[in-house]
Amino acid sequence: MDAYKTHGAFSWNELTTSDPAGAAQFYSQLFGWQVKDPLPAMGDYRVASIGSDMVAGIMPPPPGTPPMPPHWGCYITVDNADQAVDKAVALGGKLLMPPMDVPTVGRMAVLQDPQGAVFNVMQYEAPAA
Repeated sequence: MDAYKTHGAFSWNELTTSDPAGAAQFYSQLFGWQVKDPLPAMGDYRVASIGSDMVAGIMPPPPGTPPMPPHWGCYITVDNADQAVDKAVALGGKLLMPPMDVPTVGRMAVLQDPQGAVFNVMQYEAPAA
């Protein structure tokens, strides 16, 4: 089984920044990433790759969000996003964004651990309808 599909493994990294084009140029030069121009259906979301392996996403803050500093977010694979949210909250975590379906990707949520670190959980298969 691929590590990124294993429950509890880090599966995706994503940079949110007010200058996605500048970040794409910086990381391309720093790490040798190939960053594709955004597809119209994805807004200003760019995908970075090393060879045929996708390694990260680069995007602007979502419309309507308060100003925030640029930051990297990590996604951790879970078998079930809703159950992971329930367990995290029961263990003292805080729900920042409830589970939502991401078309063609899976189901995700944003959480904060009891010490204040923010992380995302991602289920790779969408739940059965």
